[in-house]
Amino acid sequence: MSKIIVEGGRKLSGTVNALGAKNAVLKEIVATLLAPGRHHLTNVPSILDVELMTRVLEHTGCKVEAGHHELWIVVPDKPLPEAPIELVRAMRASIIVLGPLLARCGEARVALPGGDDLGARPIEWHMHGLEQMGASFELIHGELVGTIDGRLKGTEIELPFPSVGATENLLLAGVLAEGETVIVNAAREPEIEDLIGQLTSMGAQIEGAGTSIINISGVESLRPADHKVIPDRLEAGTYAVAAAITGGDVTVTGCHPDHLRMELSKLADSGCDVDRGDGWLRVSGPDRPSAVDFATLPYPGFHTDMQPQMVALLSLAAGTSVITENLYDARYRYVGELARMGADISIEAQHAVIRGVPALSGCPVLAPDIRAGAALVLAGLAAEGRTEVSDPTHIDRGYEDFVGRLASLGADIHRS
Repeated sequence: MSKIIVEGGRKLSGTVNALGAKNAVLKEIVATLLAPGRHHLTNVPSILDVELMTRVLEHTGCKVEAGHHELWIVVPDKPLPEAPIELVRAMRASIIVLGPLLARCGEARVALPGGDDLGARPIEWHMHGLEQMGASFELIHGELVGTIDGRLKGTEIELPFPSVGATENLLLAGVLAEGETVIVNAAREPEIEDLIGQLTSMGAQIEGAGTSIINISGVESLRPADHKVIPDRLEAGTYAVAAAITGGDVTVTGCHPDHLRMELSKLADSGCDVDRGDGWLRVSGPDRPSAVDFATLPYPGFHTDMQPQMVALLSLAAGTSVITENLYDARYRYVGELARMGADISIEAQHAVIRGVPALSGCPVLAPDIRAGAALVLAGLAAEGRTEVSDPTHIDRGYEDFVGRLASLGADIHRS
């Protein structure tokens, strides 16, 4: 098993460019299934999850060619409507093929999803919405088998929670459905807006991007399109916290600071100097951060995927911070690893009480998921001595060359 080795104590400085968003590109790869022909995606990050999702498409019969931050995807006239267990188990986002395969093929066979173990992330909302559109489902030998009679039928679907995955699945199904589909209480994330931009380029008729009500007028067919993936706000935010936790000064280019309004506001509250402009942000960290409280919420609230990085920062704050996790019930699994480094954190239901300590101490830790792994690396950047982060494959799922890019900012870090 490889490890990321970090020698703490260096202030990061310099400039790093944000790459394409993981949470957009995976769904935009899947969206190509909706139209036969040759699609082109640019600003594609070189991360493990992109490789996994392209393998899902190749299993359906697509041909995928990768270039430098580019993908060309040739979709057949009749894709194989299935996503097998060995691929879906590795990445929960694979469930997003359900809607487009039903829309294109009239059936779909998708293994129940895997990915990061962050607790219950039910797919019932996906299924219930698709059932309202005319789909029927059976669970057969661990596979979710969906079928429709003719075309999916447009209808009004009200989500009980603004679920990103359910919004995306219903959006991808609705563009080829018969009639109008209305998604009420839809997720408003920038990545969904970007997906809608791609679908519109393919000929879809969609109104309400960025709002809680999305109206889709179904069309008979779609066409291939070129699409540039939106910048990754979570990658940009992670480098912003890296500056904060080391007391450094880092500029992130190629990003949309407006997509990090709440996260940057909390960094400013912690004592950071935060500046931003068109396509860039700059964070200068304090000698020691101040305590900050926040709760994770759907966009435009504080993103749950930035919670572990902020907890790492606040573990060194002067004072006590209280964090409330409202989305994933197992998001705090990494806290024990931070405690090994000397953090003083108590978990009470969905709340984390963080009593800031003057210093962390480097030691061996294990990355349990993508963002927690990144947070442990950030903690290592600020800790005294050496930190060894095992199982960095999780980090590879969401960050391109994380070690090399941190090293370019002055970190003493390498992979072994």
